[in-house]
Amino acid sequence: MLAFLTRRLLQIAPTIVLVSMLIFGLQQLLPGDPALIMAGEDRDPAVLAQIREQYRLNDPVPVRYFYWAKGVLAGDLGESMRLKAPVASLVEQKLPVTLQLAAMALIFALGIGIPAGIVSAVKKETAWDYGANVFALWGLSTPNFWLGILLIFLFSVTLHWLPASGYVPLGEDWRQSLGTTIMPAFVLGNALAAVLMRHTRGAMLQAMGADYVRTARAKGLQEGRVVLKHALRNAMTPVITLGALEFGTLLSGAVLTEQVFTIPGFGKLIVDSVFNRDYAVVQGVVLVTSTIYILLNLLADIAYMLVNPRLRG
Repeated sequence: MLAFLTRRLLQIAPTIVLVSMLIFGLQQLLPGDPALIMAGEDRDPAVLAQIREQYRLNDPVPVRYFYWAKGVLAGDLGESMRLKAPVASLVEQKLPVTLQLAAMALIFALGIGIPAGIVSAVKKETAWDYGANVFALWGLSTPNFWLGILLIFLFSVTLHWLPASGYVPLGEDWRQSLGTTIMPAFVLGNALAAVLMRHTRGAMLQAMGADYVRTARAKGLQEGRVVLKHALRNAMTPVITLGALEFGTLLSGAVLTEQVFTIPGFGKLIVDSVFNRDYAVVQGVVLVTSTIYILLNLLADIAYMLVNPRLRG
């Protein structure tokens, strides 16, 4: 296992470098000139020249990438052209918001998807199985923004149980914080729960037909123990991998949900930055998200090696 971790860590460094090059290079393809946006309506040539000099916009792309990468290695992600604030500071402010939202969404997804998948596999071709598959189809087919609007209308406008929008930090008031994030978290977790249900069902059906499950039953073990201890443990390997990778997807895919519920997270930050051609913020946010995604992939590998001893080799 140590050799595996060493090999994976050695693969991560060049992967992050390649990702950073792609992020920086693709960012330069965006139409528009950030200097013109920052200069305002007057667009004084002297001001334009000063902005281009300050942000190295006149330098070739490889030179700009070199200075940006050098700053990233030192913990400096650059400065927002529009907000005049360090990108690292903006990431520090916005990342906990999206992390909380993604974590709550993952809790919803795991709490709904995995039990539904287990029941669907154990009760194959029964009403429970058909009901779970209908739920999965509904979860995959429902657009996030539409479901979010429906929840706002029901729980905020009609029942007045939850706030329609906004965000309260978890450390400031955990009750209000949960109240402002529970609906968007459910919206995000809904589709993921459907995906987890389908994967869990498939993995459980395969595990339930394995020799070791038949042997456990032949020994007279209770069906619940056979399902939970023997079948589920082996079926969790692909589900753990999917869950870890989907958590990274939640971090980068919460754009529409954060817009609907007016949550000041990574999604809203990157949308505003793209519209304002704020290169440094876009690059910093996407780089941080990509790095988290790569690390989650590593954690997924470690987790399923711990769950399934046969993979430790």
